[in-house]
Amino acid sequence: MKERAGIMAQAKLDHLLAGFAGIVERTAEGLAIKDGSALVGRADGLVRDAVFGDPDVKAAARWIIWESAQALGIRPASIHSLYMAMGRGEVAGTFTVPAMNLRMVTYDTARAAFRAARSLDAGALIFEIARSEIGYTGQRPAEYSAALLGAAIREGFRGPVFIQGDHFQTSGKRYAADPAGEIQAIRDLIVEAMEAGFFNIDIDSSTLVDLSKPTLAEQQSLNAEVCADFTRFIRTREPAGVTVSIGGEIGEVGRKNSTPEDLDAFMAGYNALKGPHAGISKISIQTGTSHGGVVQADGTLAQVAIDFGVLKAVGAKARAEYGMGGAVQHGASTLPEHAFHRFVEAGTCEVHLATAFQSLVMDHPAVPETLRRETIEWLKANAADERNPKDTEAQFLYKARKKAIGPFKERFWSLPAEARAAIGADLEKTFVFLFGQLGVGGTREIVDKLVLPPAVHKPVPEGGVAAVKGEHVGDLAD
Repeated sequence: MKERAGIMAQAKLDHLLAGFAGIVERTAEGLAIKDGSALVGRADGLVRDAVFGDPDVKAAARWIIWESAQALGIRPASIHSLYMAMGRGEVAGTFTVPAMNLRMVTYDTARAAFRAARSLDAGALIFEIARSEIGYTGQRPAEYSAALLGAAIREGFRGPVFIQGDHFQTSGKRYAADPAGEIQAIRDLIVEAMEAGFFNIDIDSSTLVDLSKPTLAEQQSLNAEVCADFTRFIRTREPAGVTVSIGGEIGEVGRKNSTPEDLDAFMAGYNALKGPHAGISKISIQTGTSHGGVVQADGTLAQVAIDFGVLKAVGAKARAEYGMGGAVQHGASTLPEHAFHRFVEAGTCEVHLATAFQSLVMDHPAVPETLRRETIEWLKANAADERNPKDTEAQFLYKARKKAIGPFKERFWSLPAEARAAIGADLEKTFVFLFGQLGVGGTREIVDKLVLPPAVHKPVPEGGVAAVKGEHVGDLAD
């Protein structure tokens, strides 16, 4: 059976490659590019095959995208060396790295981000997807990385591409009921993600912080233990020449604000348990935000109050005493535009942005009203359990609408060309603004100097893309 699957997969790969005759050529290691311009022109169809093809076509298309990207110098990379240079004071604190969760029309959104990056000569930017988002958007890691690398090929972007597993988070409830099972689920996801080029992994065991304990050390103890365990696991599975950037988290978003003392308590436990391996390169903290923003009764968002003083104090300690890049801010995309430059002023290492991109797509005038209405009706019928009894309909629809992304993925990807172009243009404007506010324009030079990703080749597919059983993600953060 396995032999037959391998023959079928090889046949699909050969068939697909035959259509690229004169454009790419098989080599002993992977692929050589014979006509880069023609490859750019074929990227749209190749990515669509990688996302919506049958299992064998998906596997073949993803392999072609990966190996073409390797040949062009578009390589999944770890941002670890850049962040550690920040911790040593070798990189001026003039920028904050945007980490962007692309939930919808990932290929078109990534294309817009790469266009913005090229226009500003920006290299310090991360594309990410959380454990929860993988579930409800219907994007497994290999699909996500194929869309990103295909977008880089399409837009002529070259150099390191930072792909991150965001909030690889322990479920507090599932850990309490079955610790070994929950740990294994995250380990399995880490392996899957790293094989897909996710060389940046944010471990979020902050759900295990127990604020009822009398001391900070006791509160952070289990968090530190689990994060150290995942660190050891990752370090023994890295590709040659790659040191995965690992992030830790000391304050769950939406709970009490973090303090420098929380960081000390966590790091004491973590460093005692991580072994001889390289440790985390950044620390995520809570400063007053919530994922997706606070939705008011009319469906609009309340003003977010971030404590930039906490960001500055914890980040400074993370760099000075623990050699990390600094502190990370989650849940920031719903901030008012005038606030983003303050992350740079506070010395923030990285800021996570998600909901605003989703909202731009869902609310865009180019989206047909009939499609918008269908998503609303689907939510009413299929996501009613997401509704808090106190929620107005507007609050319910705003908070729950991300759950329609997976079921309607192909519909949004298949919008007319003019609609996709209009959405892409507005996304590009948004990225240009954010990259400017966060100071990452001109960071291509420092990234190219400090980040030297090795070539990582993949064997030809021995079978089609296997279906992966979904998991309950309702209690996980984005």
